Amino acid sequence: MENKLFIYNTLNRKKELFEPINAPHVGLYVCGPTVYGDAHLGHARPAITFDLVFRYLMHLGYKVRYVRNITDVGHLVNDADEGEDKIAKKARLEQLEPMEIVQFFTDRYHNDMQDLNVLKPSIEPRASGHIIEQMEVIDKLFANGFAYESEGSVYFDVEAYSKKYDYGKLSGRKIEELLSNTRDLDGQSEKKNSFDFALWKKASPEHIMRWPSKWSDGFPGWHLECSAMSQKYLGAKFDIHGGGLDLQFPHHECEIAQSTGSNGHEAVKYWMHNNMITINGQKMGKSLGNFVNLSSMFSGENDVLEQAYSPMTVRFFMLQAHYRSPLDFSNDALQAAEKGFKRLMTAVATIDKIQASASSSNSVEELKAKCYEALNDDFNTPVLIAHLFDGVKMINSLAVGKETITASDLSVLKDLYHNLVFDVLGLKDEGETGGNNEILDKVVRLLLSTRDEAKKNKDWATADKIRDELTNLGIVVKDTKNGYEWEILK
Repeated sequence: MENKLFIYNTLNRKKELFEPINAPHVGLYVCGPTVYGDAHLGHARPAITFDLVFRYLMHLGYKVRYVRNITDVGHLVNDADEGEDKIAKKARLEQLEPMEIVQFFTDRYHNDMQDLNVLKPSIEPRASGHIIEQMEVIDKLFANGFAYESEGSVYFDVEAYSKKYDYGKLSGRKIEELLSNTRDLDGQSEKKNSFDFALWKKASPEHIMRWPSKWSDGFPGWHLECSAMSQKYLGAKFDIHGGGLDLQFPHHECEIAQSTGSNGHEAVKYWMHNNMITINGQKMGKSLGNFVNLSSMFSGENDVLEQAYSPMTVRFFMLQAHYRSPLDFSNDALQAAEKGFKRLMTAVATIDKIQASASSSNSVEELKAKCYEALNDDFNTPVLIAHLFDGVKMINSLAVGKETITASDLSVLKDLYHNLVFDVLGLKDEGETGGNNEILDKVVRLLLSTRDEAKKNKDWATADKIRDELTNLGIVVKDTKNGYEWEILK
């Protein structure tokens, strides 16, 4: 198929024809999660957005190397380079090793992604496994005059960089405004300017996660990991860098500065950002009481939404909005998406029941052209889905004999829906599985509730028997400080 894909490039604020640097190869890097808690709806949106990008590029015939990182060190509680490491803090609270926290929540993130039918990336590097590469970037920045050491920590000199390059070009921030707004901030006196960012932080005595370096025993800055890992696996210049809109500044702005400052040129050709989500019109946050983890979304065990919603309902709901548009989760919208998803799956199944005729009363090729036109217009999934539902009307009419279709057109129709619904949109027919999973969840929780009662009554034999029988059925129960968790062994 002729390449007509246009991508909205955040860097230039316009849609641009997608022309890979080394076609047919495409390098795609996406910022992954910081693994110190369960994945929530905010994690699902970039995962699904760039899964769609990955799938469609492969569908077009490109050979895509998709790199999505795991942040397991360096992301501090305060993004202004202060406070505890988020993972180290969680480890301290749980009295565990930091890498126990990392492994536990990485596994849970992978399980949630599998439920959402998000494909695995080609490479999933961890920040802690690329300390040497990050040090090498720092050395280059020192050599080029864009880094300075202060009290054992190393910072990026934004003012020095801005004399040669355009710091703020991605987010629209101006160095003059940053300079005029500079104030001395508590705990940041070792920086030349408050907007300078950490490349390497000297570890305090109680800091667990640390590595030896020529500057100090410490750890890399949060922004540095993505510059080092993306270029290690995709080269000094690569095609697409994606992530959530919340990462545009400072994270991605700092990435551009680091890459340009170390190599003398920008690394990324197309920057893509998905917009944010809200819950019932409000920004999602624990303090607002509307925080929804993916696991609680699927089980219905949350105080925000009225019922459980299956992973495919959530995926379909997200795809009904353009990735650059804000998206509000509400019961009414999700229930409508649930009905729409089931209607689409029913129609796809109906295609196999259609009988071919001598002539076609509708143009399947016209429908196909509209569908690809939508995808090529910056992955416009809401328009694509609207066209697919126009096709649903045709499918239903064909099924009852109100319209006719030739064998060749019927073959095109089958391929179109299979390719776009399953391969590109990444949807799958849950059939009765979703309902069965809900029933299974309730049954297991009932048994575990009985087990809890037995433990309270010190009836250890009954408690152990329930756990052992579930294990024999392939259901693993893990006791936690907050109760228990269970999963089916794959």
